[in-house]
Amino acid sequence: MPKQTVALLFGGRSSEHSISCATAGGVLSAIDRDKYDVIPIGITRDGAFTLQPDDAARFALSSTLPSVDDNGTRIHWPDSALSREITVTDAAGQTSSLGEVDVAFPILHGPFGEDGTVQGLLELAGIPYVGAGVLASAVGMDKHFTKSVLQHAGIAVAPWETVTVRRWATDRAGVETAADALGWPVFVKPARAGSSVGVTRVASPAGLADALEVGFAEDSKVLIEAALVGREVECGVLGGLDGAAPRVSLAGEIVVTGRDFYDFDAKYLDAPGIDLVCPAPLSEAELAEMQDLAARAFEAIGGAGLARVDFFLTTSGFVINEVNTMPGFTPISMFPKCWMASGLSYPQLIDELIALGLDTVR
Repeated sequence: MPKQTVALLFGGRSSEHSISCATAGGVLSAIDRDKYDVIPIGITRDGAFTLQPDDAARFALSSTLPSVDDNGTRIHWPDSALSREITVTDAAGQTSSLGEVDVAFPILHGPFGEDGTVQGLLELAGIPYVGAGVLASAVGMDKHFTKSVLQHAGIAVAPWETVTVRRWATDRAGVETAADALGWPVFVKPARAGSSVGVTRVASPAGLADALEVGFAEDSKVLIEAALVGREVECGVLGGLDGAAPRVSLAGEIVVTGRDFYDFDAKYLDAPGIDLVCPAPLSEAELAEMQDLAARAFEAIGGAGLARVDFFLTTSGFVINEVNTMPGFTPISMFPKCWMASGLSYPQLIDELIALGLDTVR
């Protein structure tokens, strides 16, 4: 069979730029080169679409976080949905064709990539792509709306209060009262960010104002969320091919041993105090219930392709924390680890996602 051409989009304008680059490094190192030609399209922190080297080591996580450098190239999308041809202008101003793309793989995290914006661009260009569509991406990116949709679907979520910059400026006392009602400690987190960026654990009312300012540095809308006592467990979801039901992986568990929570440094810089256990020690009944809830959550937001669903297992049962429509995808990230424990290797998982991108009817 002829090779398929995959446009790999990574980097981007969000604070999760480097994590997206690391994800690209993982995919570039594992994708089957006998099946796929890859066009690495790196988006700079300023939003320029550039042609980057097809070099996995260039984007590997290390003591220096990887990034997309502006090398002067510029990617041009098709003039209409009648073509899938991508062209590039080099630093000298010469434009050439990169050929037709079969599918785009937007491994972007955070705003301007995971939130439906790039998905909308690909829809306009008529290019099939991996992952959730415009609406599901936008809902999954916004923690307030994710919780609202899941709550409507009868799925338990952690109690929360949503605070905008304007509300904090005009009704500080009301926000403080609402936070008190949730009980202490609470977590303060940006509504539309990931990778634990801008998240603070607040033990008492004295720390609320500073935590909100940290959150507002990432987003104009912030959640104050009740801190739940329970095990942190996660599972991966894959869409069903040919209209089949979603599939859910075995569960993984985040065991916090020496940190306040699973923060950015622990996720990506190998900071101590966290153990990742996969598969998680759950009973058959617990795993079945968790998998059912994950599939229900995926369908409730209109998911496609993939998602990672994060839970707390409390004494009262499972509570969903987040639905990530483009989870971290480095070889050591929880999403691929859960699928590897379920019998799907990292290269096979990439194959599956590309097949889903080509199969999804939007």
